[in-house]
Amino acid sequence: MEYHVRHRTTYRYLQDVSHSWHLAHLRPRATPFQAVHDSSISLSLEPASRVAREDYFQNPCEWFSIDQPHTHLEVLAESRVTVQPAPQRVSRDSLSWEEVRLRLESPQDEEERDAVQYLFDSPMTKYHSGIAEYGAVSFPPSRPVLAGAMELMHRIHQDFRYDTTVTDVTTPVDRVFEIRAGVCQDLAHVGIAALRAMGLAARYVSGYLLTQPPPGKPRLLGADASHAWFSVWAPPFGWVDLDPTNDIPVGESHVTAAWGRDYGDVAPVAGIILGGHDHVVDVGVDVIPVDQALPELPNIAPDAPAR
Repeated sequence: MEYHVRHRTTYRYLQDVSHSWHLAHLRPRATPFQAVHDSSISLSLEPASRVAREDYFQNPCEWFSIDQPHTHLEVLAESRVTVQPAPQRVSRDSLSWEEVRLRLESPQDEEERDAVQYLFDSPMTKYHSGIAEYGAVSFPPSRPVLAGAMELMHRIHQDFRYDTTVTDVTTPVDRVFEIRAGVCQDLAHVGIAALRAMGLAARYVSGYLLTQPPPGKPRLLGADASHAWFSVWAPPFGWVDLDPTNDIPVGESHVTAAWGRDYGDVAPVAGIILGGHDHVVDVGVDVIPVDQALPELPNIAPDAPAR
């Protein structure tokens, strides 16, 4: 399936920002099941500097800085990608989780050595709660690693409430586990922490998901949102992506943007500003099959938020 992907982030500040520095992970990456045909990032202000490169995890990213006073900044990323269906994988055909853990304890090849870096706690997946015990329920002795990871995905979907009002991008995984609620990035962090507690390699994947409007209803602008899921290293299949928010293996409706240890490695737009005080961020995402027309972008007033 071929898609247009559009991601617009609009910042409105109460006071002038004198300088700002930003890192954007907004260009989708190529994968064995995803081809990126074109991708661009446009800014509403002329940047003082701008550098496109790959980060440590080989994700495409872009640094830019703004050195003119501003109360409004818009970052618009547009891409065209083709996503192929993931191959069918029979979970019982994966190695047992104990065999996988032993491989990671003594890696013998480049693939195993690369997976080792995803074994360890990262800033947003450190935990002191019962996440290890929660995850262990899905991994009884000799269970195939993919079967255990898929059951873990099912349990997170069942046990955690999707709620956009109870967390933000700084919420620690222990808090998510305590309240049993959060958004897609939070559910991904729980899965990653639980897998790493078992000595298994897990990484965080950011991207987008095609969502269909209800029958007879038009597609809403921005109805598609930034999305996130986790990926588990499951030989002989390699990395397998699982979406606990929707309780499905990642497939043709998912567009991969970037991966890392947790959200902090691959935030869509991160940065530092001087000034600005209070601010409002508006984000709109559209994932549209190429045979459909992209809706027009609405105007977002550049006015600063009211005091």
